[in-house]
Amino acid sequence: MAKHTAREIADYFLASVDPDSGDNLSNLKLQKLVYYAQAFHLAINDGEPLFDDTIEAWANGPVVPSLFHEFKAHESGAIPRPESVDLSRFDAETREILDEVWNVYGQFSAWRLRDMTNEEPPWREARPSRPISQESLRNYFRTLVIDVPA
Repeated sequence: MAKHTAREIADYFLASVDPDSGDNLSNLKLQKLVYYAQAFHLAINDGEPLFDDTIEAWANGPVVPSLFHEFKAHESGAIPRPESVDLSRFDAETREILDEVWNVYGQFSAWRLRDMTNEEPPWREARPSRPISQESLRNYFRTLVIDVPA
């Protein structure tokens, strides 16, 4: 299973946007989708991260600082879709996780996702502006995944 960068995961979600239906992704919403992708990947794959970039506990929920800074110029507006995304870089299992995150969490507004992540133990237990541990993500999200061996 290939490891990715947080930017590759962000591009996957950005490429999933259907602009004809009025969909768009702000930096806030994108951060939460990337967070959920990492969390579920850790839970399903026995702690193996999807990407190595750090996720920190910021006031408005989990944030990948490198992605935040890359997209902060868009402020709360829509981030444009990437010109192209090489989907062949994603194996079937990774695509399944990313598609499931998109289908389940992509329907919620950025602020609803913020509220959801801020209620979850990994964010609540992390110190402000400090990394959220992969272990806390794995342990909490394993409780939300069905049929994962202990």
